[in-house]
Amino acid sequence: MSVFALGLNHTTAPVDLRGRFAFAPEQLSPALRGFRDRLMRALPEAALLSTCNRTELYVAADPLQVRELVSPTIDWLATQGGVSGEQLRHHTYVLEHRDAARHAFRVASGLDSMVLGEPQILGQMKQAVREADHAGTLGTTLHQLFQRSFSVAKDVRTSTEIGSHSISMAAAAVRLASQLFEDLRDIHVLFVGAGEMIELVATHFAARAPKSIAIANRTLERGEKLAGRFSGQAIRLADLPQRLHEFDAIISCTASTLPIIGMGAVRSALKARKHRPIFMVDLAVPRDIEPEVAALSDVYLYTVDDLSVLVQTAGEKRQAAVAQAEAIIDAGVQSFTHWLDQRASVPLIQALNRQADDWRSAEIARAHKMLAKGADIDSVLEALSRGLTQKLLHGALAELRASDGEQRAQMAQTVSRLFLRQTPRNPADDGR
Repeated sequence: MSVFALGLNHTTAPVDLRGRFAFAPEQLSPALRGFRDRLMRALPEAALLSTCNRTELYVAADPLQVRELVSPTIDWLATQGGVSGEQLRHHTYVLEHRDAARHAFRVASGLDSMVLGEPQILGQMKQAVREADHAGTLGTTLHQLFQRSFSVAKDVRTSTEIGSHSISMAAAAVRLASQLFEDLRDIHVLFVGAGEMIELVATHFAARAPKSIAIANRTLERGEKLAGRFSGQAIRLADLPQRLHEFDAIISCTASTLPIIGMGAVRSALKARKHRPIFMVDLAVPRDIEPEVAALSDVYLYTVDDLSVLVQTAGEKRQAAVAQAEAIIDAGVQSFTHWLDQRASVPLIQALNRQADDWRSAEIARAHKMLAKGADIDSVLEALSRGLTQKLLHGALAELRASDGEQRAQMAQTVSRLFLRQTPRNPADDGR
């Protein structure tokens, strides 16, 4: 089997395009089954990873099929996002075999993220594996790839300081808000959503002790649970348009496929606020806040891509940590490709075992016939050993005799390596 990874991320595609290819967790399994149906003849292994920064398909198939599967995979993904295959090709990357494994290991370790060493990606990859398993598209090869990527990621995070010196998206959001407002203790903050990213950002803002914190979520119970951690209040998404004006800073990150905060609601909020500024951060892909909102006066709207520009790390320490992480990844890639190569020889090993078993059966059958005719045991054993030896050596000796020149020299080396033992036989061992 061979592996390829195909996808788009924050380095190859703008946020609006990435939003077209964002899959909610409950969409992953049906999407994988649809992809498998599209490639029915090939029946590849497949897993789909979808986060706010990337959408990637990992595919394992027969080496002869891999190249042929790339184009239909792009076409299928393009259909999911409602764009042409040609348009998508300009924003995708395709990585094969070792490069695909290296990419998976780097993604799991947080080396390919906007935020170096981000912890969320590992959980997202594990969910992608669970959904692929549920869809019936996770085979032995991809299972090995992902389990090894998780192991490598664990080594990277425990053996290096890869995440210790990075400024997270959450910290970047707080920094931007601090530039707009003199004192964050004087502002009211609204978080839309209740997932891991919102929890992280809310934790950073809460550390600055804002005047109030509110959580707006589709499920009020979940919103109340998160709000309780910060002594905040929970509100319903349906009430958002009427309450938007109460908040100075709004940070949103949901899995909604359509914008939650529209132009009209923000315009009304600004009017009620008498045009006091509103700081807004949209961390969602697809967007939670209509892009047109950025054109309004007194609105400071930042996207996930805007915040990535602010994410910097400490130079020398970062480079040292990255170098350590890459060394761990290199070892992981080497181990995985060695396993793949071993898997490639399995059919040959099985065929050799079948052939050897056929030879053994034939010689045993011949020996039984000889015994039935009254041949003595020594003659039968001699014939049995001679027959097996001849069958074992016939192919190699025939190839050796048929070759000439340089080919014969190479064949002689191969035959010697396979059949001759370098250490002399000890006669004393015969009695053991």
